[in-house]
Amino acid sequence: MFEAAVSGARTDEIEDVEVVIRPALTAAAVDVLEADGFLLGTPANIGYMSGALKHFFDVIYYPCLEATKRRPYGLYVHGGMDTTGAVRAVESITTGLGWRAVRPPVTVTGPPGKADREACWELGALLAAEVEGLLGRPPGLYVDRSRSGGSVNERLI
Repeated sequence: MFEAAVSGARTDEIEDVEVVIRPALTAAAVDVLEADGFLLGTPANIGYMSGALKHFFDVIYYPCLEATKRRPYGLYVHGGMDTTGAVRAVESITTGLGWRAVRPPVTVTGPPGKADREACWELGALLAAEVEGLLGRPPGLYVDRSRSGGSVNERLI
């Protein structure tokens, strides 16, 4: 799912957007402040988002609270049986941050199929297109992907 979302964000149809990958556990508020949008992905672990994504939000929440309001974000969640709790938790935090969803979350239970990967590709492309059109300055997109034991952040500039 991560690879599909990144591929969508890197589509040739979106110009002037570069993807930079950083681990979520080392991402800092400055990374978020420099971004114009955010693509978040997480597994649903015991009804909640991954610990790495929660740590990311803990680190960036207050330093970025005012400066990142109204920035676009997208979310994809993969769970074995249910994704509801993880989606609710992420949406609660992003609502507090004042971020705006570009579309409803992509949620997948069980093994991801072709349609799930296509939905993730579309999510990445939609968010990158949204970011590309923002402001009158070079676009940026912050992508956070969490999965068992680690996560990756990506910033598109």
